[in-house]
Amino acid sequence: MGMLKEFKEFAVRGSVIDLAVGVIIGAAFGKIVTSLVEQVIMPPIGLLLGGVDFSRLKWVLAAENPATEAIEEVAIRYGAFINTLVQFVIVAFVIFLMVKGINSLRRKQADEPEAAPAAPTATEALLTEIRDALKARPGG
Repeated sequence: MGMLKEFKEFAVRGSVIDLAVGVIIGAAFGKIVTSLVEQVIMPPIGLLLGGVDFSRLKWVLAAENPATEAIEEVAIRYGAFINTLVQFVIVAFVIFLMVKGINSLRRKQADEPEAAPAAPTATEALLTEIRDALKARPGG
């Protein structure tokens, strides 16, 4: 029973929930970036380069033999790698912008002067005077 309670405490901690939310949002963001690269960015680039479809670019090492099903095509799909590389650059740039923004906010908070401590109340002032008077007495 102790392990179940310990797991419950672990699972409901704020940092674990924040991490779970981050992973879910990150996965959704990854799908958005994949779609952006494959369906928006790469088609115009391929068109500018003479109608190239990057997702289909490959170097065939061993062609598929239609006579036998045992030998499938062996190819290096460098076009898919280029798509993935572009996706990585976009994600890395967005993360860079997020970290830069967070650091900027942290610097602004650190640069803000802290509020001056409140003036002592009348009771505190009186007690401070009494303390100082007792210290000033000989033998005090």
